[in-house]
Amino acid sequence: MAESKGNGGKVIEKSAAQKVTKFGSFVAGGLAACIAVTVTNPIELVKIRMQLQGELSSSVQRIYKNPLQGMAVIFKNEGIRGLQKGLVAAYIYQICLNGSRLGFYEPMRGFLNKTFYPEEEPHKVQNATINVVSGAASGIIGAVLGSPLFLVKTRLQSYSEFIKIGEQTHYTGVWNGLRTIYAKEGFKGLYRGVDAAILRTGAGSSVQLPIYNTAKHFLLNNDLMKDGTALHLTASTISGIGVAVVMNPWDVILTRIYNQKGNLYKGPLDCFIKTVRIEGVSALYKGFEAQVFRIAPHTIICLTFMEQTMKLVYNIEKRVLGH
Repeated sequence: MAESKGNGGKVIEKSAAQKVTKFGSFVAGGLAACIAVTVTNPIELVKIRMQLQGELSSSVQRIYKNPLQGMAVIFKNEGIRGLQKGLVAAYIYQICLNGSRLGFYEPMRGFLNKTFYPEEEPHKVQNATINVVSGAASGIIGAVLGSPLFLVKTRLQSYSEFIKIGEQTHYTGVWNGLRTIYAKEGFKGLYRGVDAAILRTGAGSSVQLPIYNTAKHFLLNNDLMKDGTALHLTASTISGIGVAVVMNPWDVILTRIYNQKGNLYKGPLDCFIKTVRIEGVSALYKGFEAQVFRIAPHTIICLTFMEQTMKLVYNIEKRVLGH
């Protein structure tokens, strides 16, 4: 059994996340993320439309006023299927993004801990800088892999036959979207806005898992909570709020760059400047209510289920690989 003795001779056993293979981490992280996105996709759809409201306009017609009212409007006009637009693209994207972000985080953190703390057990080291770098790097890998899917997902979710918000691009589905973009713009077109995706995901990833792990260890080490579901939910909630605050400005920029049909924005910086100049700084927090409403339950569900999917994958690998 992989274990070591800490202070006072207390046995510290590696978690399932630290025992599984890299592929197993990818599978477990992606599976947990897909479970979460099934629940939160309607909120993500409302968030995107809220972020596009009043784009580069000094006056805003607030059709979508808050997450609940926004979902009610979409349901009234587009039905239950309208609320789950882009779900297939979201699944594939989550596998790429969160499978990488959650799957590569521990291996990267372990490698850096071994490099900078060779005398200590890698899984026991909790260095804030290493945690942030590992979170950002693993998230950026996922953002690059999943960028074409997020591009199509954004356009699928912004499109409506009833209420026109932002530039409208109609695809019949995720594969139609990918084929259409490739036919018109080539491979480069599939990666339109990837620089904005890196900024957004790097910002969110740099705080998500570090905050989660820090909160979890703080609560455990100070005997405030015992290991279990309640601890995972609490740490996940704290992490989700932190992610929403840090990521929202970059999320607004990403949504607008992905949704544009032409070259309204030259890049993330151009989008940032134009948005702030015309709409004010507050525009960077458009859709923030939906962001919190989405990211908190998404993070809670994702990270809580990840604890379970990691254990499931570890048990399967132990039987198959015999370790």
